[in-house]
Amino acid sequence: MNASGSHHQLRKLDLRLRAFIGATHTRGGVYMYSNHQGCDGGRLYYDGCCCVVINGDVVAQGSQFSLKDVEVLVAQVDLDAVASLRGSISSFQEQASCKSKVSSVVVPYKLCQSFNLQMPPSIPRKIIYHSPEEEIAFGPGCWLWDYLRRSGASGFLLPLSGGADSSSVAAIVGCMCQLVVEEIANGDEQVKADAIRIGQYTDGQFPTDSKEFAKRIFYTVFMGSENSSEATKMRAKVLSDEIGSWHLDVCIDSVISALLSLFQTVTGKRPRYKVDGGSNSENLGLQNIQARIRMVLAFMFASLMPWVHNKPGFYLVLGSSNVDEGLRGYLTKYDCSSADINPIGSISKQDLRSFLKWAAIHLRYPSLAEIEAAPPTAELEPIRSNYSQLDEVDMGMTYEELSVYGRLRKIFRCGPVSMFQNLCYKWGEKLTPLEIAGKVKHFFKYYSINRHKMTVITPSYHAESYSPEDNRFDLRQFLYNARWPYQFRKIDQLVRECDGDKVSLVGQKGKEKEVTLDHGGGMGVIAAGSGDPKAGL
Repeated sequence: MNASGSHHQLRKLDLRLRAFIGATHTRGGVYMYSNHQGCDGGRLYYDGCCCVVINGDVVAQGSQFSLKDVEVLVAQVDLDAVASLRGSISSFQEQASCKSKVSSVVVPYKLCQSFNLQMPPSIPRKIIYHSPEEEIAFGPGCWLWDYLRRSGASGFLLPLSGGADSSSVAAIVGCMCQLVVEEIANGDEQVKADAIRIGQYTDGQFPTDSKEFAKRIFYTVFMGSENSSEATKMRAKVLSDEIGSWHLDVCIDSVISALLSLFQTVTGKRPRYKVDGGSNSENLGLQNIQARIRMVLAFMFASLMPWVHNKPGFYLVLGSSNVDEGLRGYLTKYDCSSADINPIGSISKQDLRSFLKWAAIHLRYPSLAEIEAAPPTAELEPIRSNYSQLDEVDMGMTYEELSVYGRLRKIFRCGPVSMFQNLCYKWGEKLTPLEIAGKVKHFFKYYSINRHKMTVITPSYHAESYSPEDNRFDLRQFLYNARWPYQFRKIDQLVRECDGDKVSLVGQKGKEKEVTLDHGGGMGVIAAGSGDPKAGL
């Protein structure tokens, strides 16, 4: 029996079940696994999925994501099958023959039933696994519902920009509303009572339509400026209509202008964007003003919109920065990444884009397909005929590369030098050691400069083991020497050694190929043979 407390992470269920199956397959036995279910009052979500395993076969499996408070799983097992398997293992036989007989105590109770055709043993079943896209929808969706019903809030407010991240959060809230309506239809009285209280239904009414329920508990706000495009504005509006949220379209240019006028009155200077001839400092300052105004307005709307609509309570502000942006620091401190809670704060951009494609079909929000296809942009700089701001250009790295850096840094505990060495093996066929060195240095420079932002990052749903979140999962310093003098010198040394130690090998076809020999980590063995030179390394 395992009364567990195992929290959810993407792609973790297979690891969990393999442990149960492996333990009983080789040694025999019945494994009964129970788990917590729901939000623990913090960043973790416990995903249930209780199960019964006998001799390596799963004979019962509960739901992984559910709004139920309690779920009971029942299976019939044959204990004689366990005794038979254990008796067939020779080492068990030898050990048993050398032991004195264990005394037994007779009790007036039978654990097992007599042979009964009406009670056959549970047969092995196919294990149900959710795809990562389903996990992103259901895990954070259940977590948000648990948080909402226990916090006393009246709903959620989301700054919806029309981009991939905020649209993912909106889709997760929409999924939550669908789960609530579905669970009520299945007869769950607790979910029904919570939904009636939060949605403020009267006269015996309760949620029967997810869009109608979303209209009661979910506000979305598009806070556009002169730098926002009509395309993102329209995407936000269409998605809000598909989900059913109460949508607001707000222009923040007058607030930005008032702040700039105040600054000009105090200093006598007015900053300009880089495309208009301004410096990097001016450009960054102007972007930060827009981002921080949005945070202030989001919290103002969250606290006052219930009053506007004669509703009691308050709304929780949802954040929408992903794990890769947090790792790189590609966000403004105290912007819309600063919120009450964030359901995607430890999910990678790559996984979110896959989720958007899935949700466009399975959650019936077709506009998400267009949002996923659009290039990621912050829209904080003016759009010109010869310039358009793009996230990956701004960062100097792709989101795919950021996911690789994040896993190497946290899961494999790599610093700059060991990350460089690992990436030489991983990317060596398409990039030179010098190019890889440049990428590693660029990442660690901005990681260390921006690490302080993680000290105030919004509490996020925990979904990835490489989350850079500072409060629990990644306890590190936030003041680094961003020049990394020793580590970067060592990387430069390794690059020189790689360039100086290229040897030519001749393959079967007589073509010359270059193979780089590694001097670090004690790996200096090369095997000679006919055929492909790379096969001998």
